[in-house]
Amino acid sequence: HCQSYISNLFMAKSFKTILKQTSKDFKSRSVNPPLVRTSTMVFKSMSDLRQTQKKSLKNPRGGYFDYGRQGTSTTLELEKLLTKLEESYYTFLTPTGFGAVFLTLFSILRPGDELIIADPVYSPTRNLTEKYLKDFQILAKFYNPNDLSTIKKNLTKKTKLIYVENPGSNTFEFQDLGKILSIAKSKKIYTAIDNTWGTPYFLKPIKLGFDLSIVSGTKYYSGHSDVMGGSLAVSQRVFRRVLQAHNMTGLRLSPDDAYLIMRGLRTLDVRLDKHEENSIKIARFLSQKKNIEVLYPFKKNSKNYKLWKKYYSGSSGLMGLKITSKNKKSVDKFVNSLKHFGHGYSWGGFESLALHQEIKEQGNRKYLKLRSNEYIVRLHIGLEDLEDLIRDLKNSLKHIR
Repeated sequence: HCQSYISNLFMAKSFKTILKQTSKDFKSRSVNPPLVRTSTMVFKSMSDLRQTQKKSLKNPRGGYFDYGRQGTSTTLELEKLLTKLEESYYTFLTPTGFGAVFLTLFSILRPGDELIIADPVYSPTRNLTEKYLKDFQILAKFYNPNDLSTIKKNLTKKTKLIYVENPGSNTFEFQDLGKILSIAKSKKIYTAIDNTWGTPYFLKPIKLGFDLSIVSGTKYYSGHSDVMGGSLAVSQRVFRRVLQAHNMTGLRLSPDDAYLIMRGLRTLDVRLDKHEENSIKIARFLSQKKNIEVLYPFKKNSKNYKLWKKYYSGSSGLMGLKITSKNKKSVDKFVNSLKHFGHGYSWGGFESLALHQEIKEQGNRKYLKLRSNEYIVRLHIGLEDLEDLIRDLKNSLKHIR
């Protein structure tokens, strides 16, 4: 029964079917994999241990572990599931989403190298690349997401990596991913993308041609705001580099967290479909307000929509609002008066969230041009009743002056 089941599973093409039917435990007749915690792995003999180590060298993707830091059968199941979803050569796990960002940079960059990175990148990623890496003689140059010629202008013989975040953090610029890949391939430069907004449900970067694809598992993979983790899907081209870096850094996801993320993944498609449905309706509602520009791909004639549609099969629940107001306090009052939107960092859970993202939180943005009367509010549209959310927004919008 187990053999025929696995054969049928590999015939399944649907993302949704894979989410529901992988990682079963037929040994204990469980629909979920066992949660295995261990630091020490015990072998029957020294020859058994040595044979396992040889197998690991021959097949480093096979789960031949000799120590708990390398993983357990629980983390291996999650790696296999994500590799199927990403359609990647392999997927590495990290204890946080930002851990996957660090692993990407640590795997590829060396002293004397340069990287070209999107201007609207996650602010901790900006701090890491712009400030911290400087001490290691690694130079970060930022490109304009709305003008990809700025990538070409920043290219040198030292350029090792182009790092994309799509859409841009907080301001949600969509970029022409194919053009970026074309520039990189012509110069044999590695490419990485933070795909947390889209997840492989809406975009498969490795299949598109990227070498490394980051997802914060804390967000939509988990879906329940109760666990942190990250994943780094890779192409065969960079696998050995990342494997070595992963082994040396000790960036490991715990079995308990892997189990929770796997449990969340079972409903990823259902949740993202609902996040998208709610978000599109709320984006349309908010776009009727003269003092609000909705930063979300819903207007069919817009540049952002066209670039989103070119590469993505759907959109998630995170959006930005560019609010024009004579009074900053009225923007804060709008955010603070929301009853069904929590105020806190992270996103991707079942709940709606709202944050007034101040200029200083954007980092040292080179290409962000905000007037003195323009403010950015980030919304995560959750799974609550749509009418409740719209009513809440309608009541709170009255505070904006």
